[in-house]
Amino acid sequence: MEENETMLNGVVEGVIYRNPENGYSVLDVSCDGKLITAVGLLSVVEPGESLSLRGQWVLHPTYGSQFKVESFERNTPKSAADMLRYLSGGTIKGVGPATAQRIVDRFGDRTFEVIENEPDRLAEIRGISREKADAICDAFRKQFAVRETMIYLEKYGMTPTECLNTYKAFGSASVERVTENPYCLCGAKVGIGFVRADEIAQRMEHAVDPMYRARAGVLHIIRHNLQNGHTCLPREKLIAPACSLLGFEDGDAQRVIDDLIEDKELVQIDMDGRGFLFLPYMYLAEKNIADRIHVMLKFPPQKDSPVESDIDAIEKEKGIRFEEKQRQAILTAVRQGLLVLTGGPGTGKTTTLNGILSLYEKRKLRVLLAAPTGRAAKRMSEVTGREAKTLHRLLEVQFGDNDRQTFARNFEHPLEADAVIVDELSMVDVQLFWGLLDALPLGCRLIMVGDSDQLPPVGAGNVLQDIIASGLLPVVALTQVFRQAMESLIVTNAHRIVGGEYPILDEKDKDFFFLQRDNVFSAADTLVDLYTNRLPKAYGYDPIDDMQIICPSRKGEAGTVSLNRSLQQKLNPPAEGKAEVPSAGRVFRVGDKVMQTKNNYDIIWTRDGQTGEGIFNGDIGVVLAINQTANMCKIRFDDKTALYPFDNLKELEHAYAVTVHKSQGCEFEAVLMSAVGVVPQLCYRNLLYTAVTRAKTRMIIVGSRAMIEAMVDNDKKTRRYSALCHFLTEAESVSALDKTAPEL
Repeated sequence: MEENETMLNGVVEGVIYRNPENGYSVLDVSCDGKLITAVGLLSVVEPGESLSLRGQWVLHPTYGSQFKVESFERNTPKSAADMLRYLSGGTIKGVGPATAQRIVDRFGDRTFEVIENEPDRLAEIRGISREKADAICDAFRKQFAVRETMIYLEKYGMTPTECLNTYKAFGSASVERVTENPYCLCGAKVGIGFVRADEIAQRMEHAVDPMYRARAGVLHIIRHNLQNGHTCLPREKLIAPACSLLGFEDGDAQRVIDDLIEDKELVQIDMDGRGFLFLPYMYLAEKNIADRIHVMLKFPPQKDSPVESDIDAIEKEKGIRFEEKQRQAILTAVRQGLLVLTGGPGTGKTTTLNGILSLYEKRKLRVLLAAPTGRAAKRMSEVTGREAKTLHRLLEVQFGDNDRQTFARNFEHPLEADAVIVDELSMVDVQLFWGLLDALPLGCRLIMVGDSDQLPPVGAGNVLQDIIASGLLPVVALTQVFRQAMESLIVTNAHRIVGGEYPILDEKDKDFFFLQRDNVFSAADTLVDLYTNRLPKAYGYDPIDDMQIICPSRKGEAGTVSLNRSLQQKLNPPAEGKAEVPSAGRVFRVGDKVMQTKNNYDIIWTRDGQTGEGIFNGDIGVVLAINQTANMCKIRFDDKTALYPFDNLKELEHAYAVTVHKSQGCEFEAVLMSAVGVVPQLCYRNLLYTAVTRAKTRMIIVGSRAMIEAMVDNDKKTRRYSALCHFLTEAESVSALDKTAPEL
């Protein structure tokens, strides 16, 4: 023990503060009849526990004398009084102060021994059934196992959250698994990245088998590329990054890849004479989609024979006139029951969709409407006058093992529908699309609506483009822009952009405006002024509900990170009485506009008195309340109110400004876009097109004319490696693959 270090023995009386991210805690500890304040990494300590603390006394300028804990050991309570204090703290599920008192009164100093080894004896106590006794025993054993695991793993620098996720994945074998192979922490089960696992491995007392690192490194590269939208990678493109990351020669990397294929941790197929590598669940997703579409074509929906007079009747009833391709789409949807409907803004997709719905309903078909995001589903409801759900809600998302997403609606429990219509298909990735196909009853009609010129989905795959490219399903592309739509310069410019023409930037009395700013600093200042001052005054827009700043990138002075910082300071600065909470380098305040950045199926929400779970990547909301005592935030997402534990705030970003990719599926009254200083990899046509088509009534671009023209000139679409088109067009064969929903 060092010169200034002290040893103390005491009992925890209460937890004053705890940071759930790093485990830093402030505790009240009773030592020799005195109450002291102990501070340090004490994440697994709860009231009632007896501890031996090693550390030193420090003087805090505000809070006075504190004992800074360097390390600690938990002392198993020996006396009945200590056991009562521990059990009364609420640590063991199902045991409160009254139950704790009855248990200790009966078993005294043998209380813990009885709970752990003789649970049937607990049932001797009034109010404790045999089932409850078993539950108390299980909770007691698990609590101690979790804590011992966390204490052991934390010495390798693992955070409390990482330790808990590890225990969820590996249970009582956690310590053994991590000690032997810290790279088992990589991947979906625990969610620790390769670089982080490297850091943990370096803290081990022993050398880790280098083959564990090599295999994890190769898998890390493939997983990383999933985030770039690739469902697979050409084998030859994996070699160079693997050698760079791992310090290998080409032959070493080839051998590791072969080993992973042999152990079924990678799947390789040949496409166009090249080997492509998949993670197994991604291979299953694309292969199963193709096989299911082949089945749908082999066993199509029941044939129907609508005649032109049916459409004439709808025109008369609605007071509208369908153009030729709209009629073709409606007839195809009814006759064949499978259709991809595409088209840009103003081409009548909504009118066509309502025509299809009218004919389906006249035939008494059960129709379900869905879209990938809450905002897209809300808009679909508004334009059809019928309920639309998010795909996750439609499929009844739930958890599988290790918190993996599964759907209650699947092959064994299909949707109760004769037809399903999905909007914004360009946003749907392969995993979600497979979940949808798996839930369709045989013979169900499927109408897929989307804009093929928009950006591909945030998730992996390119479903809409691949289906169109395969030529297997009927596709109707609406191209005629209706006269009333052409009055909108937003619509006109969207079609000019997608056609490779420069947008009209000099009109002053339309709904599309351009403000020339040739550097990022002046562009950022203008965007902030427009959003916080000029547009609300001129048009009465609400910055939270009506307007959205969209940026090509997160980085730079005119990127989302910098703009969000400035916009929060202008719109929602700190104020006395306004609650706020720090998280992951940000500060969230009541009134902030925020966005969820990853799917989280644990978040509890309420809607019209009903309760559900799940907030999804891209959902935008507003912070309504922050409860420091309960460590909870209340956030409104459209028509849902969600409760966020502080630990989940790291999944949020401010959303006064969002990237174009994150804005997909959303529509806003007014959109402001930064178009200056765009990095080359984001300077392309369909990114600009996607941004412009987010605007409903007003579009303002702030930036450089030359940059806008450069984006229009670059028609190089983002390259995505995927195999869906290949699987769809290869010789038809219905595989016997597992038809469960793929891992997400």
